[in-house]
Parts: sequence; structure tokens; C-alpha cells
Amino acid sequence: MRLKEIRKAKGISQVQLALSLHMNQNTISRYETGEREPALGDLIKIADYFQVSVDYLLERTDNPKMLK
Repeated sequence: MRLKEIRKAKGISQVQLALSLHMNQNTISRYETGEREPALGDLIKIADYFQVSVDYLLERTDNPKMLK
């Protein structure tokens, strides 16, 4: 998952992201390390926050644009 890459590129800390998404910082950390897989709802929240597609977040495509 590209979460860490996207988060760092935007200059956002794990704590900032967690607060914005109403999650725990440890949860974000576990998603980034692969220790834990996000639920579909969390994937959507993260993708919406960064304005990228879920497929881009999951590295299924290199196109970050969300299809309408």
C-alpha cells in the first residue's frame, strides 16, 4: 500500500492523518508497515482524504486520478 509514500509526499504526520480520519496513530502505523490491513471503509476514507483512487492506494495502478 502506498499510504506512507503519499503521506510523506504531502508532508503529513501519522498523528495529523489519524486525527483527520478519526483513527488511532497506531492504526495508521500498522497500515503503513503491513502489520494490519485496512477495512474497506478505512481505505475509502484514506483515498478520499488524499484525493486518489483506492486502486492507486493499493498499488493496482500508477494513475492516482479518481474515476467518476
